[in-house]
Amino acid sequence: MLRGFALFLLLSTFSVEMANCAAFTFTAIPDEDETRLHSRFDKVASYLSQELGVEVKFVPVKSYSAAVTAFRNNQVQLAWFGGLSGVRARNLAPGSSAIAQGYEDQFFVTYFIANAKTGLKTSDELQKAIAGKTFTFGSKGSTSGRLMPEFHIRNLFNKAPDEVFSRVGFSGDHSRTIALVQSGAYDIGAVNFKVWENELKAGKIDESKVSIIWETPTYPDYQWTIRGDVAKTWGDGFTQKVQKALLDMNDPDLLASFPRKSFVKATNSDYEPILKVGKSIGLLD
Repeated sequence: MLRGFALFLLLSTFSVEMANCAAFTFTAIPDEDETRLHSRFDKVASYLSQELGVEVKFVPVKSYSAAVTAFRNNQVQLAWFGGLSGVRARNLAPGSSAIAQGYEDQFFVTYFIANAKTGLKTSDELQKAIAGKTFTFGSKGSTSGRLMPEFHIRNLFNKAPDEVFSRVGFSGDHSRTIALVQSGAYDIGAVNFKVWENELKAGKIDESKVSIIWETPTYPDYQWTIRGDVAKTWGDGFTQKVQKALLDMNDPDLLASFPRKSFVKATNSDYEPILKVGKSIGLLD
């Protein structure tokens, strides 16, 4: 009897130790090519491991929907989501919270870009001259590459995009959107302004071939979202520890990999505008 009780205690202790040794995992929506994502987020994993005192791993995914599914299924406990994917994930994992956003994510914008051969020029308003052209969004689940541009297209024409354009595509990520419009495979595209700035800085954009023709009004976008049950594994106050680590991130190299100037606090209510727009155009129930 005593031996059995001692074994029970040993196994219980072992289980607690195993839980304490569990890796804290996070993912990110694949808004750029996978190689660049690894370069960005492996460094973030190292930073969080040091700040939190637990093993932290970055888990790449192939699509926006896969990021949401991984979060819902607790395959990852933290995610760098866009506005739309974050709303979807929190709806599917009750108790989860947006805890931090980039400073710039409080007033994010989408660029409408056009191939030079279209003759379209920069304008203060979305031009009706885009009608009849070919158009590519980014990912189907992207806030900046799908949700907000579709909202503005519908608002201008009172029609769905496939009724406005001669052909509509989905590139999958913002880097590819730029490449497709620059090559002339599509006349026009909608792209995350941060990815445009990154690609321009990297010398991947030829402004004689592709240019910005319109900038949307601002909206809330990317954020870090954490599951509501992380304390079961990593202890009380763990959400607050993760939030503090993100808000305290001040290494210029780490911040440049997003790129963001800093992180600020975020709450679920900050993304009510995204929820309303998503419902208005049928992308959210």
